Formats: sequence, structure tokens, C-alpha cells
Amino acid sequence: MTWLNGLRTAVVAAVAGLTLAACGQGGQEAAKSEARQDFTIGWTIYAGWMPWPYAEQAGIVKKWSDKYGVNIKFVQVNDYVESLNQFTAGTLDGVTSTNMDALTIPAAAGKDTTVVILGDYSNGNDGIILKNGSRLADIRGRSVNLVENSVSHYLLARGLESAGLALSDVSVVNTSDADMVAAFAAPQTTAIVPWNPQLAEIKKQPGAVEVFNSTQIPGEILDMMVVSTEVLRANPNLGKALAGIWYETMALMSADTPEGQAAREAMAAIAGADLASYEAQVATTFMYYEPQAALAAMTGEDLVAANDKVRQFSFQAGLFGQGARSVDDIGIEFPGGRILGDAQNVKLRFDPSFTQMAADGGL
Repeated sequence: MTWLNGLRTAVVAAVAGLTLAACGQGGQEAAKSEARQDFTIGWTIYAGWMPWPYAEQAGIVKKWSDKYGVNIKFVQVNDYVESLNQFTAGTLDGVTSTNMDALTIPAAAGKDTTVVILGDYSNGNDGIILKNGSRLADIRGRSVNLVENSVSHYLLARGLESAGLALSDVSVVNTSDADMVAAFAAPQTTAIVPWNPQLAEIKKQPGAVEVFNSTQIPGEILDMMVVSTEVLRANPNLGKALAGIWYETMALMSADTPEGQAAREAMAAIAGADLASYEAQVATTFMYYEPQAALAAMTGEDLVAANDKVRQFSFQAGLFGQGARSVDDIGIEFPGGRILGDAQNVKLRFDPSFTQMAADGGL
């Protein structure tokens, strides 16, 4: 992903407190885990997540909600990290999230979280840009501007690894995503790790050279729809409706028809962009338009390997909270019963059952 609209450091500092408050949160969650009809889902602006608000605007949400006897309300949260905080606290039943952030915010805070839709992965949406350098190795010894402890930080770590370097070979300068373009223009900035649309703008500037991007780590920066596991277990029709909404919208979005273009234009407008810039962002986003493709990704070994890398980085960066003793403290469950980490403390689950229903035409 990639459009974090706040600083993660405040969230990291709060994780320990959130974990200690898990008992109180559990009581709130228990009340929500009863069968019910009304659900609230949060979203933030990102190319791969614009289908959700568009689907509500186009009546697709109502269509599938009516079919399954639920009432799903999509609400925009202007700050991405805040949307995850609200989901963690139980204010939202579901939220758009990356895999890393689902692990390090709600799961690390003790909230049992389920991935119901695997929407896309960053396929060039995130990159490392240098001035006065033509290869990644030239970054050694430099200060690097990025949103600290975000997927940009993860991308930097993976890039450095590929070049035989380590995070200790650079200095990180914590920079808001909103300030990235201006930061790169400053003479003292010689290395930066932005995401789109800032990445596209920075690449246009004189002397900007992209030396690494997310196409080189495919499938590692995932964009998803996650929901409360307890709410989903009590209300499986929520998962069915979300899958129906998503894949009908995907079919329309990917269509080379006037209707498909109109849908993409509407998504661009919701995001505050024009069609050309929105489609450019989608071009660097590997969308799982068909449920069969998403199902293959959710049930493949690559998913396990990618999330193992993500959890290793997250633990080393201190994103599991102050009380974390090991990378295995938090369990991540994959299809087929495969678990990374503590099987007695599974807090992040990849559930392919709703995507399987869509692939089988069973929705």
C-alpha cells in the first residue's frame, strides 16, 4: 500500500497500552460478536481501495447487502493509521489495511483479525529514489527520508538486503507522506522512499533516479480488507456480502467497456484524481481482479514466505510492542492450518472461504 496518512511511531508507543486494555476491548467485542445486521467498514484513499466507496455509490453494496440480509456502511477515515486504531478499538467492524499494518496494529494489540479479501499487491507503487546515484549501493552512508516503521521502511530494508547492505548503513529521517515531494526538492535530501502518487511526482524531478521498487519484492506489500474475527464468526453473511461486492466491482473496473471506464472515472473522482493519474496508479498495483487469481494467491506458499519476511522485520523494528519477546509471539494462520508463530495466540488469519465461494460461483 501505501498511503499512510500519519506517523506510525505514536501507534507503536500505544501498542503496549492497547494490549493491556485487551480485556476491556474483549467485552466490547463480545457484545459485537452476536448475530446482527448493521456493520461499519472504514476505508482510506488508495488506488486499490477505491472500488469500495465506488461500489457503495453505484448501489453494488446495497445489492449484496440486501441479498444477505445485512446493512454495510462504508465510512472514509482521512488518516490511515487512525482507521486502524478505530478498528482495533472496535469502533469499526472492518477496515482496509496492508498485511504489515494488520499485523503490527490490531493483531499486535490483541485483536483477532481476519483477512476476507486479498485485493492487490504493490507492483511499483513504492520506490527508493536517489540523487547523485545510479544504483542502490550508492545509498550507503546517506540519510533517507521516509515514513518511519511503515511499509516504506520495510521496502528500504528489503532493498538494502538485496544490495548486501543493512539498515545500519543508512540513517532514517522520519518524514510525513504529505511532505515527501517538498523534502526531495531540498538540497540536503539525497535519498527518499515514497509511495504513489508522491513517487510519481518525485520521479519527474531533475536528478531523480529510482534504484529499487516494489516490483522487486512481488506479493510482499499486500492490500486487503480485514474484519473482526469474532464479528465474522457470528455473522458469516458479512463475509459473503463483502466478497460479492468486491468481485462484482472488480469485473466492472477491469472491463474494457464504456461502463468500465465510467467506473474508473468515478473511482478517480472519489480519490480526488483524474482518470489518467488514477489509471497510472492502478498500473503499478497488481490487482486480483478475478477470484480465482486471489484464491491462488491466498492458498499459495508464497503468501507464507512473504508474511514471514514481514513479521521478521516488524519484530526487529519493535512493532510488536514493548512486551514482545520473540517474533513468534503473534500467530498468523494461513489456509490449510499452516501457522507462523504461536498457535495459541493466533491474531491474524487469512480466510479464503469467501473468495472460494466467489470462484465457484456460489455467492
